[in-house]
Amino acid sequence: MAGQHHSWRHFAITVAAALAMATALAGCGGNDGDDGRAQPIASLRLLGSTSLPTGTMFEGVEFGGISGLDRAADGSYWAISDDRGGERGTPRFYNLGIDYDASGTVKIKINRQANMLREDGTPFPANARTVDPEAIRTAPDGSLYWASEGNWNATPASRFQPYVRQMTREGRFVRELTLPSMYQYIDNTTDGARSNKVFEALAVSPDGTMYAANEDALIQDGPLTTLQAGSVVRVTAIDPATGQPKGQYAYALPKIPVDAAPGAPFGPDNGLSDMLAVGNGQFIAVERAFASGVGNTIRLVWTEITSATTDVSRTQRLAGASYTPMTRKVLLEMPLTYQGVKLDNIEAITWGHTLPNGHRTLVLAADNNFTADTQANQFIVLEVLSQ
Repeated sequence: MAGQHHSWRHFAITVAAALAMATALAGCGGNDGDDGRAQPIASLRLLGSTSLPTGTMFEGVEFGGISGLDRAADGSYWAISDDRGGERGTPRFYNLGIDYDASGTVKIKINRQANMLREDGTPFPANARTVDPEAIRTAPDGSLYWASEGNWNATPASRFQPYVRQMTREGRFVRELTLPSMYQYIDNTTDGARSNKVFEALAVSPDGTMYAANEDALIQDGPLTTLQAGSVVRVTAIDPATGQPKGQYAYALPKIPVDAAPGAPFGPDNGLSDMLAVGNGQFIAVERAFASGVGNTIRLVWTEITSATTDVSRTQRLAGASYTPMTRKVLLEMPLTYQGVKLDNIEAITWGHTLPNGHRTLVLAADNNFTADTQANQFIVLEVLSQ
């Protein structure tokens, strides 16, 4: 489907629908007061899971690489593929149906696909890596935010910087948000962003603030996570009205929990793969660790920006600096195989629908890396328990 995109006229949003969606987002967060703050989640229970096999085709293009997922006001889901171009097709996103009930049976339906479009209205190249889509969220007006990690290259002409953009639900460019220059690629050695370690996480809070976070430490902020020590990432708050940063906070990543198998082609890693807003300044963070030849360990973490959390937007180097990070409390640790489900490369989290018993749900999705032998397009549903 290279060079093509769909017009989704049936998804036109009215002002009333936009306001209803914003209200629904606040309700999904379980807000208990006018300040948009929510009571912490007591626990999470595995409800069910399913997978679409790698190699699943839709409209002549391979489905996969799902790195971001967000529930829309109409109950469908927006999903973004991390196909950079020059791999399986033109960089694209999807509208999905995800159906499940209290029995744990989960069904996935691919409704539509479309291309993210550049400022001039054309799709990104199908035969070259110019973008690396990793996250998607619904804005309060019904449009979509999406993030790219860019593509590092030692040759400046082939180097594409990371960014966060806003688009219509048809994929048309709306604007690019302003993010601190510290997130840009410089030399991949002494300063700036590390290759493939930039924007994996986006979140939109009930008050409309958009948050973007890198996957693992910027070079000036210290070493990457290891088996011996953790690292730190930056969570930047963006004013939705101006598109400008209005604060930045440190999130501490723990050390890698499991080592790679002997003789593995590369070592283990750990990173912040997504964040979901629960209330204003409150999130569920997804920490995704991978050990080659062993598997994935997933942690879901309750984290907050409190009055004690340091705004580090003026701190050029977090390594050696004094600051108070966001709070961190593990809600659920899922090691390798969890309650009979072998965990895949979980990179996305969103609210699901409410069950008949009144309990909210969460939906997780995995990026299968288009790897047929060992990975699949996995979706996991969790029930939220308040006590």
